[in-house]
Amino acid sequence: MDSSQSASMTSAPYFELPEPLTGKIWKLDDFEAFPALLVMFICNHCPYVVHLKEDIVKLSNNYMPKGLAVVAISSNSAKTHPQDGPTFMAEDAKAYKYPFPYLYDETQQVAKAYGALCTPDFYLFKKVGKRPFELVYHGRFDDSRPRSNTPITGRDIREALDCTLSGQPVSGSQKPSVGCSIKWAP
Repeated sequence: MDSSQSASMTSAPYFELPEPLTGKIWKLDDFEAFPALLVMFICNHCPYVVHLKEDIVKLSNNYMPKGLAVVAISSNSAKTHPQDGPTFMAEDAKAYKYPFPYLYDETQQVAKAYGALCTPDFYLFKKVGKRPFELVYHGRFDDSRPRSNTPITGRDIREALDCTLSGQPVSGSQKPSVGCSIKWAP
């Protein structure tokens, strides 16, 4: 079990990644028109991600109409974890009806740029005018874990989303995400 660290970057690092489901290449610039962007590092197999998948979809469906852009990225090595490779990513996106693009970071450079260490890991950015997306939240979904009997509420991420989308500051006490380590290429 790994946990995320506090992010050292302040603005969203650039990415240009393929979406295995559609073959489309997505760039950070594709989300410029949105007031907020949620970047999630997830994968197919991690029990911590599997535990949250349906709720991530519900959260996205709830907040996207309010102006939130959402993108999920898998940076796990398909060499060591083939179940996290592009073919299975497309199947997962279809099976869970992801309303957001699920992108593959084959070189793992995007995960490194964001400082992502585990799945799931959540980064929320706000956009003010022409300035770059500014990091306002990096942390967990909530305090629920697989087999913990703690209900999934999304409390931590929802609080950050509500503050960001209403123009309020996000709480400074952000708890790191906990999950599986990103599977780095050998």
